[in-house]
Amino acid sequence: MTNSSQPGRPTGPPLNAADDKQWASLAHLGGILGLVPSLIIWLVFKDRGPFTDREAKEALNFQITAAIAWAGLFLVTSVLTTITLGLFGLVAPLVYLALLAAVIVFSIMGYLKARDGLGYRYPFALRLVK
Repeated sequence: MTNSSQPGRPTGPPLNAADDKQWASLAHLGGILGLVPSLIIWLVFKDRGPFTDREAKEALNFQITAAIAWAGLFLVTSVLTTITLGLFGLVAPLVYLALLAAVIVFSIMGYLKARDGLGYRYPFALRLVK
C-alpha cells in the first residue's frame, strides 16, 4: 500500500487537456483578485497538469511582481506626497489606477491566451517562482 501524501507526488489524477487549459486560464484570470488565486491553483494543480503548472507559475510571478509594485508605489507616493506638502496626493490615485488597469488588462490577456491553449508571458514580471 502506498501513501499518496508523500511529497512530490500528485495529489490527484492527472488533468485531461480541457481541464488543464481551464485551470491554467483561471490562474491568469484570478490575478484580477490578487496573487492568492494563482498561488492556490499552482499549488493544487502543478503536479497534475504541465500547462497549468507553467501558466499558473507565470501568473503567480506576475502577481508577485504586481504586489512588489504596489508596495513600492505606496512608499514612493507617501514620500512624494510629504515632500510636496500633499500636492502629489492629488496625482497619486491616477498612478494607482494605472497599475490596477495594467494588472487587469494583462491578467485578461493571459486568460484569453491560456483559454486557447497558448502560453502567455507577461511583459513585466520577475521570475521568482521557478
